Amino acid sequence: MRRTRNAKIVATLGPASSDKEMIRRLFDAGVDVFRLNFSHGSQSDHALRMEILRDLEKESGRPIGVLQDLQGPKIRVGVLEDGGYHVKQGDKLRFVLEGGKGTPDSIPLPHRQVFEAIAPGHNMLVNDGRIRLKATGIGDDWIEAEVLVGGPMSDRKGVNLPDTLLDLSPLTDKDRDDLKFGLSLGVDFVALSFVQRAADVIEGRRLIGSDVGICSKIEKPKALEQLEDIIALSDSIMVARGDLGVEIPLEHVPEHQKEMVRLCRKAGKPVIIATQMLESMVQAPAPTRAETSDVATAIYDGADAVMLSAESASGKYPVEAVAMMSRVIEATENGAGYRAIVDSLNLSIEHTVEHAMAAAAALVAENVDAKAIVAFTSSGTTAVRAARERPNVPVIALTPELEVARKMSLLWGAHSVQSDGVDTYDSMVDEAVRQARKEGFALEGDRIVILSGVPFGQSGTTNNLRVATVLRN
Repeated sequence: MRRTRNAKIVATLGPASSDKEMIRRLFDAGVDVFRLNFSHGSQSDHALRMEILRDLEKESGRPIGVLQDLQGPKIRVGVLEDGGYHVKQGDKLRFVLEGGKGTPDSIPLPHRQVFEAIAPGHNMLVNDGRIRLKATGIGDDWIEAEVLVGGPMSDRKGVNLPDTLLDLSPLTDKDRDDLKFGLSLGVDFVALSFVQRAADVIEGRRLIGSDVGICSKIEKPKALEQLEDIIALSDSIMVARGDLGVEIPLEHVPEHQKEMVRLCRKAGKPVIIATQMLESMVQAPAPTRAETSDVATAIYDGADAVMLSAESASGKYPVEAVAMMSRVIEATENGAGYRAIVDSLNLSIEHTVEHAMAAAAALVAENVDAKAIVAFTSSGTTAVRAARERPNVPVIALTPELEVARKMSLLWGAHSVQSDGVDTYDSMVDEAVRQARKEGFALEGDRIVILSGVPFGQSGTTNNLRVATVLRN
């Protein structure tokens, strides 16, 4: 199965998309990576979905990536008197660590780290930012705050603290248990929520290991201050516009989205744009014009992937949402101005043989009118470097490792294939030609560009470039 687009689609599984038939339809419609959202559903629910995905992978003969998204720490108020009440501008509220009665002068906030880190003048946002407060006084176990924007305060609503660097691990006890379970299932990527600093990614790496990709979700303002370090330590980035749009002014979300895509492209790290991309399709069979433009903008910027959340997990039209997203991507990539926009980001070539070879492969492919770049890769790095150049032809990424092929399902322009390893130069050329023909990228007489490393099978040795012609079988 060959996709006729470069950017990838990540879709979340949920109540609307849990049976085998629906998951198959989503895959056929265009999903490249499936997201298991551990904020919802039980471990047994996710195990069943994983079993279906691996069966589908065998039936289709295509590597399928699976992203486990951990819930992360959630700061919430406790139980309030009578289930809640309305607060108005100018009200003075008092949050307490313990013993709260749920009244305006005793609102339970059972998170000690908040009391240790917050300072007068810091903003507090409750209920997805609908209520805005400013801390005016701080004690060891109390916070006084003035209401700036009022609204309904109710039980267990989330609290966002955009100005406060919390001494919180991005992994709660629940996350650690879910992570152990997800790794036992064989997930390909783990998305870390609540990443605030580079140290959070290092902590995640210690628990996750090096075989599974870390996707750092950027949803906290503090993460923007260490963005380049976080990108360097991560395998991919998710622009989590939901919480980020609560904690920073909405008008600044687009500029940060574009900057994250730019930095990820420079670093050669896949970047996913997430949240409300086709939100209206949760209830309607077609998106708004603004939503299709939102998807197209992400593609013009050079994002590796765009993501569906509720649209595919709980919406009424999951298959239609995937199909629509795929059509928007394809139409954008085939548009008259797309190539000029993508090429406008002048990436510097690192002074290494591996990066120089990847850049040369893209240039040669364009100049000889090749149909594809065939990248032999044992770890995926060669394909990543080739995709970073955003060549005007697909990258067929050949690897003997199924786990590596699955991880490349997130990579822009990559058509990943698990194939037998090669041990001679002639067998390398033969295998490249065979796969280009078999996967539907080249016909007799077409040229392909082959990118590989000698000695074969050693990671980090990309040093060989070859142009081959597809001959008659």
